Amino acid sequence: MFRFSVALLTSAAALFAQNPHPADTNSEGQRLFNTNCSACHGTDAKGGRAPDLTSGKWLHGSTVAEITRNIHDGIGGTGMPAFPLKDNQPRMIAEWLLATTRGVDVPVTGDAGAGRELFLGAGGCLNCHAVRGVGHAFGPDLSGIGQQRSVTDLTRAITNPGARARGGNLGAEVRTAEGKTIRGAIVFENSFSLFLRDREEKLHLLSKSDLRTRTDLKTLMPKINLTPKQVNDLVAFLKTPGEVRRDLSVWNPAPDFNITWERLKNSAAEPQNWLHYWGDPQGTHYSGLNSITPANVGRLAAQWTFQFGGSNVEVTPIVADGLMFVTGPRDNAAALDPRTGAVIWRYRRTLPDYHANCTVSTNRGFAVLGDRLFLGTLDAHLVALDAKSGRVVYDVAVDDYKAGFSITHAPLVVGDKIIVGVTAGECALYGFLDAYDARTGKRLWRVQTIAQPGDPNRAKTWAGDSAKYGGGPTWMTGTYDPATDTIFWGTGNPSPDYNGSVREGDNLYTNSVLAIDPQTGRMKWYFQFTPHDTHDWDASETPVLVDAVYEGRPRRLLLHADRNGFYYLLDRETGKFLLGKPFTRQNWAKGLDANGRPIVIPNTDPTPEGNYACPDATGGTNWNSPSYDPVTKLLYIGARDSCAIYRSVTKPPVPGDPYTGTGDQADESIGGKGVITAIDPFTGNIRWKYMLQQGSASAGVLSTAGGVLFSASKEGFLLALDSVTGKLLWKYQTGSEMRASPISYAIDGNQYVAIANDSALTVFALQ
Repeated sequence: MFRFSVALLTSAAALFAQNPHPADTNSEGQRLFNTNCSACHGTDAKGGRAPDLTSGKWLHGSTVAEITRNIHDGIGGTGMPAFPLKDNQPRMIAEWLLATTRGVDVPVTGDAGAGRELFLGAGGCLNCHAVRGVGHAFGPDLSGIGQQRSVTDLTRAITNPGARARGGNLGAEVRTAEGKTIRGAIVFENSFSLFLRDREEKLHLLSKSDLRTRTDLKTLMPKINLTPKQVNDLVAFLKTPGEVRRDLSVWNPAPDFNITWERLKNSAAEPQNWLHYWGDPQGTHYSGLNSITPANVGRLAAQWTFQFGGSNVEVTPIVADGLMFVTGPRDNAAALDPRTGAVIWRYRRTLPDYHANCTVSTNRGFAVLGDRLFLGTLDAHLVALDAKSGRVVYDVAVDDYKAGFSITHAPLVVGDKIIVGVTAGECALYGFLDAYDARTGKRLWRVQTIAQPGDPNRAKTWAGDSAKYGGGPTWMTGTYDPATDTIFWGTGNPSPDYNGSVREGDNLYTNSVLAIDPQTGRMKWYFQFTPHDTHDWDASETPVLVDAVYEGRPRRLLLHADRNGFYYLLDRETGKFLLGKPFTRQNWAKGLDANGRPIVIPNTDPTPEGNYACPDATGGTNWNSPSYDPVTKLLYIGARDSCAIYRSVTKPPVPGDPYTGTGDQADESIGGKGVITAIDPFTGNIRWKYMLQQGSASAGVLSTAGGVLFSASKEGFLLALDSVTGKLLWKYQTGSEMRASPISYAIDGNQYVAIANDSALTVFALQ
């Protein structure tokens, strides 16, 4: 979290001393604080066993809503426990704390409109600061400063910027071992690292041991000559900034951090970075780094760990030009130093009461383009953040979260567009895929994944009006082929999941891969893996794109290991089925016909009494990342052996309420055994298997140019296997279940491997 500018922080301690019991504070909030909080924070809130709450340095959110949430829910990864007080009591404490910090406020006398013109224009404030997404990131974002600071405080800060603030210095000037002088604002500092942002907004990640000299600076804010009226006007604007008109059409990425589309298309040329959720647009989840080999992987050792402050972490980090970006529980996010794990900035989102029954409450990662990060949220928004500061550039609604829609996957960048889908499979909703202008956040097109009125496939593949509640979620990140300019995106189950009697037909375009023109949203072709799915076998697994010689000629191919237990090879230019074979235990189909349609065995559909089928609803594999190695020419997947008794029930659809048609009961005698499987993708033959006690639907694999395959197991192990033979080379227990996939990156020539478990990210390197 960035510290506030010294120029905008007057000593809160001094204000509190002047007004130890401010007349306008909430006395009931003070009583509640003394009852519940004073044992740690002191009766005057100045701290004791816990931090001083009067300093103005709110590390985990500074608004009433954020402080209220922190009181009610606690703050993961810290000593702050949850205080689920009744009714409005947490908010009353938060209001009292902010009033105490501000001290007694005086009336606003200035003209906010005139202050706005001054701030945005002649005052030059935008040269350093931002407000409501407009401005620069050299100084702190001032969008909410009016809630945190009194009129007196703001006035003093503007007229006397050199006044020293409680809590440390704003800036520093250092001289490095190489003789370079750097002067800038302190973004973050710990015992070993110092991060400065210079006047050109370039980040300098410095090791304190490499510094020859350091001079702390009281302030970097220049003293400006303003009349008393101008000061009052400026304060009035800061207290109530309102909406600030932004010209989002103007976007000039930072010269020192610009991840262009050309770089993203050719990400294999920069293996030191991990620029996509899948590693590259084609979804290979492969690293070209080769420093870690079967001969030395035994020397891997943990380097650092980042705690997310919550559980159910499923993120795959982005690493770009010396920065790492991660998302965590409740759409919180952070930028990290990938060498040390030090936090550069945090983004914290206040979420409404979204429909948790319609989704999985997690976030799987960012997309990056230019100097922006793109985040899909549990309340169905697309948020663009400035990559170097974490400030919000724009925040647009994709759909209505109140209806049950949410976003859990990492967006996909295609050219100047951001592609996102939604979760919608279990709550009588419909799936779709959207494209947004990366510059402005404007929606450009939408593809419905349920056949629409006028589409012949609606009448032919959906009985009655069942398509209105048809499901077909788009809840995992797709892939992109620059050669054919095509997006490939998997769709999920029809709704209700297990009761096919109310939706007779193939239920297009559920359980399919869709080939989409990114310029228009037109569907080029589709291939359905499980027509009329009644086992919740979403086809959201990665469409891996590979060019190879097949049947004697070069082909553009799509590799797909499906949740239904079959591996598929398709021609990605036409969607033609080329090959299909089981890769794990299955008993529901005799095989696939010449067009890839399953030959279903009777009496494997769910019934009220129950039918036995393999695999279970979690599937033979799931959204966990597969990996294609261009050296071994093998596709590696985390697979499962499983079966279940499937039952069905009929109930009326109510959008936003659970609509599954009941479910499955896993066969514990089989127990979902795990198998890391190497498949020859051009024959479907299994080359080798490595058995695990428990299989995972979310712990993926990573192949590397060094000949080492990294695999994450459900039990919390990071494993290193020989890519050719499957032999175990090394293992490390991270301490909790893994629901994510490993990545690799390099800094200063050193190769790292990173993986998240249930609550933390751990990074490894050769010792």
